[in-house]
Amino acid sequence: MLTPISLIKATVDHMAERGFGRIVNITSSAVKAPIPELGLSNGARGGLTGFVAGLARQPRVASRGVTINNLLPGTFATQRLMDTLDAQAESSGRSRNELDEEAKAAIPAGRYGNPEEFGAVCAFLCSEDAGYLTGQNILLDGGAYPGTL
Repeated sequence: MLTPISLIKATVDHMAERGFGRIVNITSSAVKAPIPELGLSNGARGGLTGFVAGLARQPRVASRGVTINNLLPGTFATQRLMDTLDAQAESSGRSRNELDEEAKAAIPAGRYGNPEEFGAVCAFLCSEDAGYLTGQNILLDGGAYPGTL
């Protein structure tokens, strides 16, 4: 939380002076639905989200072509996910394939996200086309979050 806030503070005024800037924080779907095992991480992400919400809506930022948003990824097909599934399989005595299928079944899209999809959404948030989108939490999770807000 502290490093992204420091980086934002160090750059946002310069972006506003130039009349254009994009800041995208990569956080986690845990911002919307905290993960029990990640207590401190959940708190830090919540703090960063609150900071962004306040700063992004300040006219000195928003009216100067600067947007600040958070990208909240759910489960993506990464090496970290595969390593986590391997560790869970080893500790539980279940097969990695069984755990993998179970995890995918919990996602309405029926699959993990892929890095290209993530990159495309992030690129959009950085584009001129996203100039009216600021102070938002963009949840990219294949429909896994069960809420309406």
